[in-house]
Amino acid sequence: MGCVHGKCCCRRHYTSSSNGDFEENGPYARNNIHPNGNHLQTESSLDSVAVPSNKYRLEYSAVTQRGYYPDSPDKENQDCFCIKTQIQGNPNLHFFGVFDGHGQFGTQCSNFVKDRLVEILSEDAILIEDPVKAYNTAFLATNTELHDSEIDDTMSGTTAVSVLVCGNTLFIGNVGDSRAVLAVKSGDQVVAEDLSYDQTPFRQDEYERVKLCGARVLSVDQVEGIKDPDVQTWGDEESDGGDPPRLWVQNGMYPGTAFTRSVGDSTAEKIGVVAVPEVSMVRLTPEHLFFVIASDGVFEFMSSQAVVNMVLKYSDPREACAAIARESYKLWLEHENRTDDITIIIVHIKDLHNV
Repeated sequence: MGCVHGKCCCRRHYTSSSNGDFEENGPYARNNIHPNGNHLQTESSLDSVAVPSNKYRLEYSAVTQRGYYPDSPDKENQDCFCIKTQIQGNPNLHFFGVFDGHGQFGTQCSNFVKDRLVEILSEDAILIEDPVKAYNTAFLATNTELHDSEIDDTMSGTTAVSVLVCGNTLFIGNVGDSRAVLAVKSGDQVVAEDLSYDQTPFRQDEYERVKLCGARVLSVDQVEGIKDPDVQTWGDEESDGGDPPRLWVQNGMYPGTAFTRSVGDSTAEKIGVVAVPEVSMVRLTPEHLFFVIASDGVFEFMSSQAVVNMVLKYSDPREACAAIARESYKLWLEHENRTDDITIIIVHIKDLHNV
């Protein structure tokens, strides 16, 4: 959902480099999804990397797509992603992350964080020994560096969700409302299991935390006097996402963020929007089929289960990425006559003996 001032959108093209990392490279690709036939989306490539310590392989693809803003057709894409394999030269350590910028300088913020977060993790000597501590250190250090950089993050920043594959364990670090989801085989069904939980005022714990930090929590309709500001209930994110509760300073009409954690956003930081990640851990089993990391451009109108169900229709993650992007784009147009930026990474977990 981002900040009340909206998001921007640019288009970057990524291909796989020889060392397995995804890099910006080449011209724009065109797809005829856009209402005026001028829709821009990156071409996705299919790559894989072995995890020899546990005898399985990761097969992955990613796509990022510029949003459609009728009033600002040339806006940049503020989403970006990072895939870096063999962190610290370790064949069992791989990083996947999605970054969703917002505000006037959201593109600069998301790209800065994309680069520095994985670099700081890679330089941390305790990463293998204590990934949770390393994650916390990396997020907070990246946030400090962004504040100290030449980028104006006063009213701009980025959400960040990432999965660090460490042998047979996934470590998930998240700030904001992008999401990581794991597909779990359960009998004859495949169930979506959230690996991260959107940090928004819809969550009671996050609501109470930012209120204690001095935030006013109100929807836009409440701020504008259309609805009663004393009513501090907003239903749930699925049914009431159109006018969500947002964070405001006590005596001003800013910053209006619909999330409660991010990297950057130095003004919002004063009312509780922090860069402290929620870090979770999952031990992989044969029932774990794949995981998806995506910006809220996907999850605004698609549930975690709907995304997993769509991935299941395709054996090739490239086709699944494209299908989810198309469906997300269509749903945005149906609901809002515009779209957000859309970014998806799909990672299949394959037994080496079955590849």
